[in-house]
Amino acid sequence: MDESAADPLSEFRRVNVEGTLNLARQAAAAGVRRFIFVSSVKVNGEGTDAERPFTAQQAPAPLDPYGISKMEAEQGLRQIARETGMEVVIVRPPLVYGPGVKANFAALMRAVQRGLPLPLGAVTRNRRSLVALDNLVDLLITCIDHPAAANQTFLVSDGEDLSTTDLLRRMAQAMNAPARLLPVPPALLKLGAGLIGKGDMAQRLLGSLQVDISHTRETLGWTPPISVDEGLRRAAAGMVKV
Repeated sequence: MDESAADPLSEFRRVNVEGTLNLARQAAAAGVRRFIFVSSVKVNGEGTDAERPFTAQQAPAPLDPYGISKMEAEQGLRQIARETGMEVVIVRPPLVYGPGVKANFAALMRAVQRGLPLPLGAVTRNRRSLVALDNLVDLLITCIDHPAAANQTFLVSDGEDLSTTDLLRRMAQAMNAPARLLPVPPALLKLGAGLIGKGDMAQRLLGSLQVDISHTRETLGWTPPISVDEGLRRAAAGMVKV
């Protein structure tokens, strides 16, 4: 999210709020029975404490313009549902990965693929929830006509949370590449990242962000159809060899 707009929140609202609600009103007017909105776990917040994952029921706490705009879109959709009777389903994914993944996840995969040494071998105590593209799509398909999905909010993940070190090792395994991880203390990495203005990136690599998908599992009888390792293999297969 390298924001270049003078007012990022206004820009995110223009697309994520105004665009979404305009489409939803047209859908309701056209007689659409159910509207499924892919929101973001950023509506819940930016990180979690140990053993306290985000849940779909807790109060929203977005911290950045993107998360705020997604929260406002959710609120607007619920109002439209009340006014029109159109069912609304909200799905909040964490980081989505798969063939063609971009940004920081792709950069990590390329670094592992090239066998570059990474100072992340001691980041073993954090936990991150991710979701493979195939798992997200499967849940969205389930939400299309499942009777229990109406007017619900669901969190989604692969069902297995990983430390940064474990994620990198399993990336390497998926690409048949060596995992060259240097055991630099996380506190030192956080300090260094702060000094060069990369505190947000450090939080994503060193901090935790876990989601509890028990509500999704129990309400829909849903289980992620593919594992983390299979998701990483599919993501690796979609990479351009370097």
